[in-house]
Parts: sequence; structure tokens; C-alpha cells
Amino acid sequence: MNAPFVWQGRVDVEETGDTRRWHQQVQAFDQHSRDGVALIGFAVDEGVRRNGGRPGAAQGPAALRGALANLPVLGEPALWDAGDVACPGAPTDDALEQAQEALAQRVASVMAQGCRPLVLGGGHEVAWGSFQGLMRARPDLKNPLIVNLDAHFDLRQASRGNSGTPFRQIADWCAVHGRPFEYHVLGISRFANTRALFDRADALGVRYWLDENLQTPDQQAQACDALDAALQACDGVYFTVCLDVLPVPLAPGVSAPSTLGLPLSLVEAVADRVLASGKLLAADIAELNPSLDPDGRTARVAARIAARIARGRAPV
Repeated sequence: MNAPFVWQGRVDVEETGDTRRWHQQVQAFDQHSRDGVALIGFAVDEGVRRNGGRPGAAQGPAALRGALANLPVLGEPALWDAGDVACPGAPTDDALEQAQEALAQRVASVMAQGCRPLVLGGGHEVAWGSFQGLMRARPDLKNPLIVNLDAHFDLRQASRGNSGTPFRQIADWCAVHGRPFEYHVLGISRFANTRALFDRADALGVRYWLDENLQTPDQQAQACDALDAALQACDGVYFTVCLDVLPVPLAPGVSAPSTLGLPLSLVEAVADRVLASGKLLAADIAELNPSLDPDGRTARVAARIAARIARGRAPV
């Protein structure tokens, strides 16, 4: 495990009223923690390395916590920091799988204490660990829904898991365990996915929306309405955001930046629809690479999304 993150930041000692910021609200997760949101860092980019991407996302959790530290507390529930899962053995053969197993155990444990896990990545191989932990904690789920904001399907076939395989691994798990593979992904780029991936998505019944078809208010409203129908039909939601779904001016600090991407307003609108359903069980934010984010803008955008999810409800 990495050394615990030290939460510190601005204190408005001369101001009146409630001036709390995240660094004053977050507490260490322990056996007595109940309710609220538990942050779990996935300080791993071995899956990115295996996938031929640009490593550096292992430092993402610390950068994201740093960006969260000075955000104001505006209706957040209890906030817990459950530490990091790391991958110290990489690049040994099974180091990534061990890290994903450790993440699954930690997600399941915080859910067992009544907390909602919010995992801070790390590469998008985080999804395989998060989903396994969710299903261990909630084996009663018959129709889980995965909502992914991403420029990529991440449905690759490979002899070893990587940042491009997690949703294919989940599809395989669903087939073995008799669950429907309900996977909805918004932001897919026709310039970042091969024909094989589109064919696989079609064969698996994936519901997807292209980034180029989510640029106008009417297009966005149609996608959100379709998502509402899926949210009504499911019995629990796993929500995952890959930061490469955002355009490169907003999110340069990712392994594979998007030239078009989705507007941040749509990313937030989708998050709000998921929150308003009351069915969100676990969430994560993937692909923050501080080494490619020299001015910290990607971390600040990620913090805005994370705080919105942590508040746990659509804005009034």
C-alpha cells in the first residue's frame, strides 16, 4: 500500500459561516466507518503499459486527492479515505491481477460497512476490480447496469487483462454467472476503435452513442432519455468515467486524449441522471495521468466530477 495521503489545504480563519473544505472533512476509513462515500485509490497503470499506452496514471489518485482537498464542502455526506491499492510487483506476470483482486476486496469491504465506494484511478483496468467488488458485496443483483463515459469500448480480446479489456472481462463474467451484460457507453470515437471492436460491441448488445452524435442539445437529451429507461429497468448501477471522454483542451492528462470528446456539461448531466435514479452503488474515475497534466487542469476537472458524484444527488 502507498503511504497515506496527507489531506491539507486552505483554512479560512477570518471568514464567518461554514468554510469547510474537503481536507477538513475527509477522515481515515476504519472498521467504525459507516455511510457516506469512501475514496479508494487505484494507484496502478500496469494495464495501460500492457495495452501499449502512456504510463503515469499510477500517480493519478494522489493528484486527484490534491485537487479535491481545497474544494468547498457543500452538502457532501461523510467522506472517508480508504487508502490506495498499488501494484508494486509490476511488471511480473500476475501483478495487475493481484492489484485488481485487492481492489475488489476493498470495494466489497467498504460496501459491507454501508459506504459507497468512489475509486480514483489509475488506468481503466480499474473497472474489472471495481465491478468484481460490487458483485461480491451485492450478489443479489440480477440486472446490474454499467454506465461508462469513454471514447473507447474497452472490449479488447487479449491473453492478459489490460486497460482495454475490462468490459470484455465483465461480459465474460456475466455470461458465466447468468447475468445480462447491460453496458451503456457514451462518447465512443469512430477514430479510436477498430472495426473488430464495433463488431464485438454489436454482438454483445452494447448500447453506445458516438461522440459526434452527442454534440447538440437535442442529441444529448435523446441519449439521456434512453439512459433514464435503462436506469428504471436495472436494480443497481456501476458508473465509471474515463477522463479521455473529454476533449483534449479540458483533459490533456490522459493516455489517449480525445480530439472531439463530450462537453463537460453532458458528462455532468449523465452523472446527475445516475444520481437521481437512487440506484448508484459504486463509481470510479479512470485515466488521470499527472505526468501529462503539467498545469493540473485534468485533475481539476476530475475533482469536479468526483465531488459531484460524492454529493450523491442531482443538484437542486
